[in-house]
Amino acid sequence: MIRTIFWAFVLLLALSFFGISIRSIVMSHAGQENFGFVIHWILVSWHWLTVVLPAQIVLTIHG
Repeated sequence: MIRTIFWAFVLLLALSFFGISIRSIVMSHAGQENFGFVIHWILVSWHWLTVVLPAQIVLTIHG
């Protein structure tokens, strides 16, 4: 946990050093589309892992 916080802090410092603003990336139209795309596929994958795959396993076991 501490290691993750440390590396997140280092990443923020590196972005600041190169003049990259996280706010401008997140607020941009392209950034919002990219985040939406990633979140959509995370939700689809989660649904598949928690609903579809277990149902397939049950069908395979019980015929």
